[in-house]
Amino acid sequence: MLSKTTKLLLPVLAGALMLQSCGKKDEFITNANGLTYKIYSQDKDGKYEPKGEVAVGDSSGAKIGQVVTMHMSYRNAEDSVLFNSRDQHQPIMIPVMEPTFKGSLEEALTMLSPGDSGVFKINADSLFAKTFGQPMPPFIKPGSHLTFFIKAEKIQSKEAAIADQQKMMETQMKEAAVRAEKQIKVDDAKIQEYIKKNNLQNVQKTPSGVYYVVTEQGKGAQAKAGDMVSVHYKGTFLDGKEFDSSYNNPMSGGQPFQFPLGQGQVIKGWDEGIAQLKKGSKAILLVPSPLAYGEQARGKEMPANSILRFDVELVDIKN
Repeated sequence: MLSKTTKLLLPVLAGALMLQSCGKKDEFITNANGLTYKIYSQDKDGKYEPKGEVAVGDSSGAKIGQVVTMHMSYRNAEDSVLFNSRDQHQPIMIPVMEPTFKGSLEEALTMLSPGDSGVFKINADSLFAKTFGQPMPPFIKPGSHLTFFIKAEKIQSKEAAIADQQKMMETQMKEAAVRAEKQIKVDDAKIQEYIKKNNLQNVQKTPSGVYYVVTEQGKGAQAKAGDMVSVHYKGTFLDGKEFDSSYNNPMSGGQPFQFPLGQGQVIKGWDEGIAQLKKGSKAILLVPSPLAYGEQARGKEMPANSILRFDVELVDIKN
């Protein structure tokens, strides 16, 4: 199976096959500023060829003030992938800034033209201290480098990039909605299987697809949009593994979680599920992934498309 990084490198590797025809060596080059790189240009037939050495100060690439739309992946010295824009189903846009140090990421961007693919090795210490302005994380060794794999899709003015970004966001929202519609059907089947396996009784379902079971009916008012609600909860995956709980959260001191209902400040599954309850009620919410955190993973502990179970208690309601 191809790794994510390998997939990103396929166009680059294809360029290596053109070595005999183009006469340029496929090898890393280190310039006078200490930036180590390989760059591959795309010809009119879509084939990639090594670009060779790019002189410091060459003005044929992206310029300060322009915006580069790209797919980018980077990894540490141990080849661990730290980021890959393709996981997000969209390219990223980065404005070209004045270099923060010699051999910087900003300098790397100025070496690229539209369609170019590049591999850049950048000093990790300088990158975090001078570009990111934050301490270097423990999984990156001092004195090591990060390797960036960049495919430049477009190079534009700031104004053109903003207009493109708006169009891209509209397209992405439509595509995401189509994927969510398919995923919620998959999740619904898994939730029904879970309900049957765990012999849950008196299960109800909201129009959007949140399943809920009132295990203890409260005697207070019905929660409604705009109310400030206080909720105790325990969140688990369908395999029973707990990922969060208000009861032992050190940040809140074990107090219920408060939020305005129906205002989009929590996942959709909560806005819908809590609205079915009266003050004092206890319930189980089974939330399909498109109504939870969707196709975006939230770290290693929560994979993409995770179906979530919440055991909740609606402690208080304030108008």
